Amino acid sequence: MIAGSSLDSVLLTDLYQLTMLQGYFDRRMEKTAVFEFFVRKLPPKRNFFIAAGLEQALAFLENLRFTPEELDWISSQRSFHPEFVRYLEKLRFSGDVHAMLEGTVFFPNEPILRVTAPLPQAQLVESRLINLIHFQTLIASKAVRSVLISPNKLLVDFGLRRAHGAEAGLLAARASYLVGFAGSATVLAALRFGVPVYGTMAHSFIQAHDDEAVAFDHFARSLPQNVILLIDTYDTEAAAEKVVQLAPKLERDAIKIKGVRLDSGDLADHAFKVRRILDDGGLQDVTIFASGSVDEYVLARLEEQRAPIDGFGIGTHMDTSADAPYLDCAYKLVEYDGMARRKRSEGKVLWPGRKQVFRRYDDTERMIGDVLSLEGDRLEGEQLIRPVMKQGRRLDDPLSLRGARERTLRELKRLPDALKSLDAAPPYSVTVSEAIQDLARRVDARQAQSERQDRQSGKGP
Repeated sequence: MIAGSSLDSVLLTDLYQLTMLQGYFDRRMEKTAVFEFFVRKLPPKRNFFIAAGLEQALAFLENLRFTPEELDWISSQRSFHPEFVRYLEKLRFSGDVHAMLEGTVFFPNEPILRVTAPLPQAQLVESRLINLIHFQTLIASKAVRSVLISPNKLLVDFGLRRAHGAEAGLLAARASYLVGFAGSATVLAALRFGVPVYGTMAHSFIQAHDDEAVAFDHFARSLPQNVILLIDTYDTEAAAEKVVQLAPKLERDAIKIKGVRLDSGDLADHAFKVRRILDDGGLQDVTIFASGSVDEYVLARLEEQRAPIDGFGIGTHMDTSADAPYLDCAYKLVEYDGMARRKRSEGKVLWPGRKQVFRRYDDTERMIGDVLSLEGDRLEGEQLIRPVMKQGRRLDDPLSLRGARERTLRELKRLPDALKSLDAAPPYSVTVSEAIQDLARRVDARQAQSERQDRQSGKGP
């Protein structure tokens, strides 16, 4: 999170979290509740998700508290009474968290985060937890498609300027690096997360000079260790010829041109022509980097054309997840006061109880199927949901983003080839255990009996 900003505030939430909190307080409903975060379905043409955002979620829970300023604002609202405000002053998160580690591949209806805490605490954190986990999971699940299509290319996040706000741009840099991008153009991502930063120049730098070749020379001498020249401001191929002419002059001063960047037009056509010009001019080591409305579909076409492009800046389409700008996700109550709970709304039926995901692999360590069952079941396979926080404190030191990235890349090697496609593949097998189905039937029967008793006693409608 961005330290010292309103993004740290507990009031970055929905009003109904506070109104429900007061209702729980008034009725002393503080027994243990269990909530789970999951995604209901895959967007079109998507085959899997990547879990992300756990680090920011845990930091939020550890530091949860109401400031004097926030308490003063709540006190000024007629809806909230003084006893409740005094209760909020001492409120801290004291619960447990179980989760899939960042970078884990997961599928619809598999919970990736479980919060077990007194009901008021578990309820209060809903909105911000969804906000943090949804966004990074969304971006990671989009960015990984580019990584799978072009695994040997330099991929850089270029999306800050069109991201939906400062935090979105910053966390998109983190999420894309987690799944295999080389880095980001967002400078703050380096300071906050250690994400490597990359950058070249804008067209305005060229336009500010009367002569394009002079602009190239000035830039190279100002940043001699990272000379990457943008060559499509006017005539792309003519600019490539100017780069060839400039190279020997710079080399006499021990300055080497590292690469050129294309940002418009037919990227494949320009790349082939520029590559030929550079090679003919003795600049075989100069790389070609491309940007400009690039996404995984553009990468796939360029790979098919075998365009001689060494790296890509990927911005708007990724940082906004343009083809799937949201996930149908939820954070729902599955247990309260030791009893499993179940939502049965039309189209939003929820499996009850605390769950575990068991993943099986074949002899080559490729994923072959998951079983969604209850916590405590003993089934074959790797258990994906692990304890990460106990009584409001992390169980382990935060894993570095670089370490999480390495784990993610190992995880991707276990992905079945069919799921790597940009088109919808046959669904991956996720089986719901008989134990969960039986629990659901018992919860439904209990609820039906309770409703009958209410009607008989006159409490019902």
